[in-house]
Amino acid sequence: IGVFILPPSLDALKARLSGRGTDSEETIARRIAAARDEMRHVDEFEYVIINDDLQQALGNLESVVDASRLQYQTQLQRHSALFATLL
Repeated sequence: IGVFILPPSLDALKARLSGRGTDSEETIARRIAAARDEMRHVDEFEYVIINDDLQQALGNLESVVDASRLQYQTQLQRHSALFATLL
C-alpha cells in the first residue's frame, strides 16, 4: 500500500525543522525544497495522511494498515480454506 504523510503546511514543516535546532538555515532551506519536490508526487499514493497531530496521524496510519489487511485478496490468501468452501 502507498501512504504519503504530509505536514499541515510548508510553514509548519519549516517551524518543526527550525525548532529542532539541529540544522543550519541553509540545510533547512534545502530540506524544504526537497520536501516540496517530493510532495509533488502525492497523487501517486493511495492514501494521504496530514500530520497535524502526531497521535491522530498515527491512528490514521494504523487504520490504513488495518483496512489493507481486510481487502478481499489479502483475506483470500490468509484464509484460503474458508474461501474454498464458499466458492
